[in-house]
Amino acid sequence: MRFMRIGEPGSEQPVVLHDGRAYSLSPLTQDLDGAFWADGPQKAAEALAEGTLSEVGLDGIRVGPPIARPGAVVCIGQNYAAHAAESGSAPPARPIVFFKTPNTVAGPFDTVTIPENSEKTDWEVELGVVIGRAAAYLSSPEDAGEHIAGYVTANDLSERTYQLEESGGQWSKGKCVKGYLPLGPVLVTPEEVEPSGLRLRSWVNGEPRQDSSTADMIFGVNELVYDLSQYMELEPGDLILTGTPEGVALSGRFPYLKDGDVVELEIDGLGRQRQDYARRARKEDRIGSRV
Repeated sequence: MRFMRIGEPGSEQPVVLHDGRAYSLSPLTQDLDGAFWADGPQKAAEALAEGTLSEVGLDGIRVGPPIARPGAVVCIGQNYAAHAAESGSAPPARPIVFFKTPNTVAGPFDTVTIPENSEKTDWEVELGVVIGRAAAYLSSPEDAGEHIAGYVTANDLSERTYQLEESGGQWSKGKCVKGYLPLGPVLVTPEEVEPSGLRLRSWVNGEPRQDSSTADMIFGVNELVYDLSQYMELEPGDLILTGTPEGVALSGRFPYLKDGDVVELEIDGLGRQRQDYARRARKEDRIGSRV
């Protein structure tokens, strides 16, 4: 199944896609939040079969992130060997974990605001995994699939100066700029996705940047969910970002993002994103404009 959220920020409405049409889920749930994933997809399928959901139009409507604000955004670093190499590191022996704040989540077509003092904003196409059932101390990676609600396209935007030069020894400073996680456009449930062989691509101003496959991940989806569950309890609605392949600006092969740039990302079967980038006006300019 395929789920979306549409509407203005803070007022998104949940919908399910079926045969190229969108149907409101408002009779079943207020949002695609952690509580929905327990039995929401089953109820949505039954309602579609019974014809009790109303069709809604999508033309001219903003597409929001396909999940409600998550409790946690758990990120995996350097999970593709070639990306680790372009970052100047050896492939990790264990998953590298860091976090983004929930307010980084944005819609897949929302304008991204670059901070006024940012010079090194970088793109990262990633497979996102949404947790559907609480996962703690799983017995094996094979158990992980029962805890996954679905998969999404994600852009794990990073500010590399914050992350690496001003980090204080950890990465999250460079990951937590508000709006630095465009997500969606859809969440696709596990029965429609084989996560171990998805093609991931990104473009900047129409020029190719990343082109890889999740088959190249060092730690696969099930292994990541299992590993994380040994250290934290993953809750329904939480989001895991599984790492990005080579082809980012950090490699030194491409310039960092600037005002007026356009980034597009795509994962097979999970949809395509497009964002315009605009630099936030400097403080003195904002003050001057009000004088």
